[in-house]
Amino acid sequence: MATLLRSALRPLRALGGRRGPAADVWLRGARHGAGLLYPGHLPTSPLQKALLAAGSAGMALYNPYRHDMVAVLGETTGYYALKFLRDQMRKDPEGAEILQKRPRISLSTLDLDKLRSLPEGSLGQEYLRFLDVNRVSPDTRAPTRFVDDEELAYVIQRYREVHDILHTLLGMPTNLLGEITVKWFEAVQTHLPMCILGALFGPIRLSAQSLQVLISELIPWAVQNGHRAPCVLNLYYERRWEQPLRALREELGITDAPTCMSGAWPRP
Repeated sequence: MATLLRSALRPLRALGGRRGPAADVWLRGARHGAGLLYPGHLPTSPLQKALLAAGSAGMALYNPYRHDMVAVLGETTGYYALKFLRDQMRKDPEGAEILQKRPRISLSTLDLDKLRSLPEGSLGQEYLRFLDVNRVSPDTRAPTRFVDDEELAYVIQRYREVHDILHTLLGMPTNLLGEITVKWFEAVQTHLPMCILGALFGPIRLSAQSLQVLISELIPWAVQNGHRAPCVLNLYYERRWEQPLRALREELGITDAPTCMSGAWPRP
């Protein structure tokens, strides 16, 4: 799989190292942003996208915690799903404002002291607790590179940055069982092939006991909540930090997680 990825990116790397007329033209264009739709954008052909998708899918299935490969898979296979999500956001006043203002969730934009000072049970405090308990950071989300549409690139970046908020909303930890459960919710919500593949093939690595719990309790719960909740990308979370988490769950129609996950991490 690594060979496939190297093959897909070889034309781009070769241009960076080969000194010739064609390479010089490409390098001059890259320096001046020619053909680049946003910072970090890497234009790729359909063949390169196919190779990247195949390679990243195999590596992500082998190691679900390879977030870089999961990110590449999402970008190279998600065009139509991202258009669907973008259209859902355009139709919603809050979602449309998000598309216009392009807020980001990162350590540089979060006021951690303010989040810590919020009331117990608020979205902001529970999100920060999730980050602390699970030792994760919003800055670990990879920047978008392979989406050849500037607005859709933001949509998938936003999806990545609210992923941990979805864990908080659903009360799911970052272990394999919790990640797969969130992927089932996201697959229903987003239609992203990456999420569907993760939901379907992630359970391969589970023990028989965990697989039974997933199938009998967690998948039905995640699918039901995914269908019932409105598009979770339409929420301007940065303006809802003070909202009680339970009130937000009720607003979205998200029910309490199955009792098998109680105590997975502290939540109201």
